[in-house]
Amino acid sequence: MSTDTEPPGSRGGVFRTKTVEQSIRDTEEPEHALKKSLSATDLTVFGVGVIIGTGIFVLTGIAARNNAGPATALSFVAAGVVCALAALCYAEFASTVPVAGSAYTFSYASIGELPAWIIGWDLVLEFALGTAVVAVGWSGYVRHLMSTNLGWDMPVALSGPDEGGHFDLLAFLLVLALTAILVVGTKLSARITAIVVAIKVTVVLMVIVAGLFFIKADNYSPFVPPAEPQPAGGGLHAPLVQVLFGYEATNFGVMGIFTAASLVFFAFIGFDVVATAAEETRNPQRDMPRGILGSLFICTVLYVAVTLVVTGMQHYSQMSPTAPLAEAFKSVNQPFFSGAISLGASVGLITVSMILLLGQTRVFFAMSRDGLLPRFFSVTHPKFRTPYRATVVLGVVIAVVAGFTSLAKLAELVNIGTLFAFVVVALGVITLRRTRPDLHRAFRTPWVPAIPILSIAASLWLMLNLPTETWIRFGVWMLIGVVVYYAYGRSHSRLGRQGKDAMY
Repeated sequence: MSTDTEPPGSRGGVFRTKTVEQSIRDTEEPEHALKKSLSATDLTVFGVGVIIGTGIFVLTGIAARNNAGPATALSFVAAGVVCALAALCYAEFASTVPVAGSAYTFSYASIGELPAWIIGWDLVLEFALGTAVVAVGWSGYVRHLMSTNLGWDMPVALSGPDEGGHFDLLAFLLVLALTAILVVGTKLSARITAIVVAIKVTVVLMVIVAGLFFIKADNYSPFVPPAEPQPAGGGLHAPLVQVLFGYEATNFGVMGIFTAASLVFFAFIGFDVVATAAEETRNPQRDMPRGILGSLFICTVLYVAVTLVVTGMQHYSQMSPTAPLAEAFKSVNQPFFSGAISLGASVGLITVSMILLLGQTRVFFAMSRDGLLPRFFSVTHPKFRTPYRATVVLGVVIAVVAGFTSLAKLAELVNIGTLFAFVVVALGVITLRRTRPDLHRAFRTPWVPAIPILSIAASLWLMLNLPTETWIRFGVWMLIGVVVYYAYGRSHSRLGRQGKDAMY
């Protein structure tokens, strides 16, 4: 059993672990310390702010129309269960190891340095890509609102690749503005997020309450449409489970519910970002579990309610694949609500981008503080106590990426990256329970190892339903990460150097 008295990095090679005690001590270094300013309410708002976004405003229509019909509500429940299993594991780690970095830090404390690097490399891609794509989506909503309500159109050249242009100016400026907010401090970003989340939740509740008056019972029949085979799509476009085992997924029917769950899982991405703010939380042992589990529960209830309402307002076969909520109200001659939903969606995406960027910078900061990336990036601002160097550099890079990114290029990389993190965190809970049973845990995942094993199995099942080409892209990115680790991270690791000093 590893103890804090053992020389760090003295054994295990690339699988050397960083003790929980040492991780916490590193947060006390003046130049590398973050300001503790967040409460359980702030964390819950962060979670709701990042979860309620593109998923509920877009994916509801796609999943209902193509995969599950009215039973899409059950798909949200299934995806929510997968996330809840992972959330229980995240809550134990975040309250026990209240250090920036989320799954990266948890893996370093339980499984080892190389696995931690791999998951950190994975999260950097996931959050960066997510931030850029959501910014592009926000830009599209704003351009649409300006065109339809103000009669003013952005020049095509500055409207991004999706509109035939070359550069998306609005997406670029949004990321830069959010970067400046995050440099000033997480408390300011929490206040802005709280305002925007209030607007978003108001819009969602408006959909639920107003939509109840336009539900037609006939639209729920059949609630689970008869199963039908998915359109042929072999080769790299086929789900990996089909390539490996010959299993063919279906649309509609009982299995269509799980097919849709693989799609709407994207709507839940973000609750794990709450864990990246553990180090900036005033009472992480109490507040991290509340923030993670509370935000997930609130969003799951809202998702299911919205799905039941909109599939009751409009037959699933006629739902819009791009703006299902707004189009549902248009179909019942309610243009006011349709416009309000579009406005709420555009405002709401701001917080999604900001919190994904927050998570990205905190993972990068944690990896830098451990020496796996240049230590230059882990120095905090003398006044704001934020990782301003990492935030500025990453913010500018992501802003440029957002300016040249097409939404059509968003593959399922974000999904597979998140699910991979879920698997590693669940494995870490089992490992740390075995290696450090003496560790104080403010929150304990129930029924270990059953819950973590279920989390691993559920996450792997959703991963297997993703296209083979997504797995290939993910594998290439991970391979690049391994090369970077052996070329730089392994020799610059603080843990490795401390271990060598202890031996000599």
